[in-house]
Amino acid sequence: MQDFDAIVIGAGAAGLFCAGVAGQRGLRVLVLDHSDKVAEKIRISGGGRANFTNRELDPQAPHKHFLGANPHFCRSALSRYTPADFIALVQRHGIAFHEKHKGQLFCDRSADDLIQMLLRECEAGGVQRWQPCGVKAVRQGGDSVYELDTGRGIVRSRAVVIATGGLSIPKIGATDFGYRIATQFGLRLVETRPGLVPLTFDGEGWAPYAGLAGLALPVRIETGEKKTRMAFLEDLLFTHRGLSGPAVLQISSYWREGTPIRLDLAPEADLPAALARAKATSRKLIANELAGLVPSRLADAWVLQDADWQRPVSEASDKALARLAERLSRWDITPTGTEGYRKAEVTLGGVDTRDLSSQTLESKQPGLYFIGEVVDVTGWLGGYNFQWAWASAHACAQAL
Repeated sequence: MQDFDAIVIGAGAAGLFCAGVAGQRGLRVLVLDHSDKVAEKIRISGGGRANFTNRELDPQAPHKHFLGANPHFCRSALSRYTPADFIALVQRHGIAFHEKHKGQLFCDRSADDLIQMLLRECEAGGVQRWQPCGVKAVRQGGDSVYELDTGRGIVRSRAVVIATGGLSIPKIGATDFGYRIATQFGLRLVETRPGLVPLTFDGEGWAPYAGLAGLALPVRIETGEKKTRMAFLEDLLFTHRGLSGPAVLQISSYWREGTPIRLDLAPEADLPAALARAKATSRKLIANELAGLVPSRLADAWVLQDADWQRPVSEASDKALARLAERLSRWDITPTGTEGYRKAEVTLGGVDTRDLSSQTLESKQPGLYFIGEVVDVTGWLGGYNFQWAWASAHACAQAL
């Protein structure tokens, strides 16, 4: 039986970073993971270049970019370990990076540069890493020390850090392990569901748009009413089964089953004015005029929905053009579901923050910590979830 000062379960972004920081603070740290690969979510993120943080994150107003039953919970950790702090670490390791837009930072070369950086940080702290090594059971003895039955025998520690992530992308090893441990020790859970996920549409209502798969365009997208309304200006992507792209991934975290989403397919155009001008000056078909305002494939598909739109713009009635402008600028459509955890980038919900310390990430169960995606803290698309991983891991490591 081996003893450690801290055992971290999960060799992802949060787990590796927490282990490295704790190890460099002089603790004997063991990292366990049931997979033989490390940080697969980092490896596949950002098109293989890892969108590792976001400069626009405001630690004093986390509710702007984070969801959860208590979106203010993450303020403490985010304000004590900021994007600037992680950027400094990346620069110290000589990793080249660039900003795409809206504060999103990516590795120039490969997400593997980031993974290697985390592994070097662990090495610098003398962290032991056992992979693949599953954890069969976690229990607490009478002396408040935790005992873990693992694939390599029993290990002991006064501190156990759960960094096992959520349910998203099971093909790279996602499981409900963290939630099971939380439940075992009497902690509450917020219901989980897929987040940052494509939306799907079934039935005849989607038939006119199924042929648009692969088409992308900038849109304004929103869902909810009054206080719950949320909107984004991002790119939309039509797929064979529904809608995806940054706009849909963002809104999916706010969308609730059975409710509609509203799309402005030409957010930068004054459609009524443009169509009125065209009627007065052009002999082209409505579809041809429309192609100057939205992608031509979309224009062609759109006019097929109404016989009044399948004629020269000069012959169209004012009512028909007004109806066309209204439909394009406020397309109400109700998804039938999502692509699920298979395609979701994150898991909404998780370990209830009411049972965790915002300062240390320690739970009501002394010595048991939860960090990263397993907690009920979910960020927007664009590097926010990785920054929560770094910040929660750092706060935990400082407290161990």
